[in-house]
Amino acid sequence: MPTYLTATEAASTLGISVPTLYSYVSRGLLNSTPDMDGKRHGYAADEVRRLARRKADGKRAGKVAQKVLDWGVPVLESRITSIANGRLFYRGHDALAWAATATLEDTAALLWECERKLIDETPDVPLPATQWNAALKLTRRQAPHQRALVVLPIAAAHLPGIWALDRQGRIETAGALLRVLAAALTASAPSREPLHRQLAKAWGITRRRPVDLLRASLVVCADHELNASAFTVRCIASTGMHLFGAVTGGLAALAGPRHCGETVRVSTMLAEAAQAGEVEHYVMSHMTYDDPRARTVLPGFGHPLYPDGDPRAALLMTMLDACTGVRSVERARLRSIEAVVDVAGRTTGLAPTIDFALSSIERVLALPAGSAFALFALGRAAGWIAHAMEQIDDGRLIRPRARYVGPEPSPAG
Repeated sequence: MPTYLTATEAASTLGISVPTLYSYVSRGLLNSTPDMDGKRHGYAADEVRRLARRKADGKRAGKVAQKVLDWGVPVLESRITSIANGRLFYRGHDALAWAATATLEDTAALLWECERKLIDETPDVPLPATQWNAALKLTRRQAPHQRALVVLPIAAAHLPGIWALDRQGRIETAGALLRVLAAALTASAPSREPLHRQLAKAWGITRRRPVDLLRASLVVCADHELNASAFTVRCIASTGMHLFGAVTGGLAALAGPRHCGETVRVSTMLAEAAQAGEVEHYVMSHMTYDDPRARTVLPGFGHPLYPDGDPRAALLMTMLDACTGVRSVERARLRSIEAVVDVAGRTTGLAPTIDFALSSIERVLALPAGSAFALFALGRAAGWIAHAMEQIDDGRLIRPRARYVGPEPSPAG
């Protein structure tokens, strides 16, 4: 049931007077609902808070409009994910608490607002085994994201009803999409096993704690508000493109070195740091302070939305520590990684990001190259699908305008 505010409470939330609140209602900016006694009116709390956020954004917009797409003011409304005070929430649920037990399928059901059984019961893509095997053979030497970019369009061509606009049809397409993507990222056959167990099987992981770490990794990667890949997905979905096409676009955006492609840079850094011997000298020599193209001074450190440290990374690094034995090879690899974290923290004050944590998992557990990206991509696909569905329901084409700053047009004639 929706929660309602009194006129006084609504006016206080908006920072206006009660008479001004009434003018908002008369101008159609806010709706009021008669109370049961027929005299007082209530104001839906969700609607009031949404209007308050719009007002706050409007006050800032004049100063930061030119930076609106670069960590600036919000440009789209969404009910999927929020990031506030260093915490991440999926539809109001604390994502880290959710990751304690949930699977990616559970998370998809939450983000897609459907029952879990609908995802489990979605039909497979009727892709002939010969074509699937041929696609995998063609891409066997390519990175996971390159393979997925080839396989997804092939699978889409064999899925009947892919253009279905009804919600049931979209759920069926989405469930099949996750299974195809998992298979493509790991170069294995599609399966109905839980997605984290599919990854574990493909990567030869059998111990309980590492398998559980893969599960939690997928969950905390599921969505992160309106990042570059999610915005790409929403733009594509707004044109009427089907989910396979939208997710393929998101995957291409994700692979960029300033997005999840950063995991490749982090993996290289961790391998080189382990070989360097003098970790502090190595890390110091790889800091970048004067490259405007660099997302941060050191790959895998410092997230603008988490000034006190990325909580997703903290959770995964703690779980990774619990996976390693005291004298194991894995523990030795983790000590080297911890040395990098120590140097970076002392010299920059920055904490690891999710990219660093995923690359650390890849290295410590000796997973195949590109596994960090695969974890991120498969998890994030659940969020991309949620964004695509929300945009489809919105029904509007995303078409921002550009501020022209080039030379003045020449006069006619």
